[in-house]
Amino acid sequence: MCGRFSLGATIRVGQLFDLPNCPDMRPRYNIAPGQDVPAVIRNRETGDREFRPFRWGLVPSWAKDPAVGNRMINARSETAATKPAFRTLLRQRRCLILADGFYEWSGDGPRKQPYHVKLRDGEPFAFAGLWDRWAPAGGRPLETCTILTTTPNAVVRPIHDRMPVILPPGAYGAWLDPMLHDASELRALLTPYPAEAMTAFPVSTWVNNPAHDAPACVLPLA
Repeated sequence: MCGRFSLGATIRVGQLFDLPNCPDMRPRYNIAPGQDVPAVIRNRETGDREFRPFRWGLVPSWAKDPAVGNRMINARSETAATKPAFRTLLRQRRCLILADGFYEWSGDGPRKQPYHVKLRDGEPFAFAGLWDRWAPAGGRPLETCTILTTTPNAVVRPIHDRMPVILPPGAYGAWLDPMLHDASELRALLTPYPAEAMTAFPVSTWVNNPAHDAPACVLPLA
């Protein structure tokens, strides 16, 4: 599962993700469902990568009520090719969701311990995402996304039984390629990120409140 993440390191985002027109982004340390998240798609007309803000929580184009997005912040990569809400999107509407870390909570009861999980080198990375456009009758279209998840690697396994799919830079092109529709080729990209390249550490329960969005969210506990 991935229910909260961060993108505090924004300086090199345009360069790392080959975005010709990357907007200035403020650092964010506690991105929560229902908020706009930074994402990248491939423009079908120009072939260029394009920055797009999507609301986190997928609302399928055929949904009757946008509230369904509250339950669709994640999608299991193992079944995305067969689930009605995701199978067409896996073939046609894939995106990169930009981050530099994510949070998971460990333990039982009301006092679970939050952890911040990131790459050891601290660089931004991309979750594998799916997106869709929902158009209410007579209303403004809403573009939303979900983050694909997979089995945990050795870093995340002691904390949680799922983790978001982090794509290596070499897979960005394939994931955004509008001509790639083969489900087996796509599933081959949706694997746990190498544990040796990641680290996790406990952080303050201050991060539990999504209204808290400051560098203190990602500071290791003393």
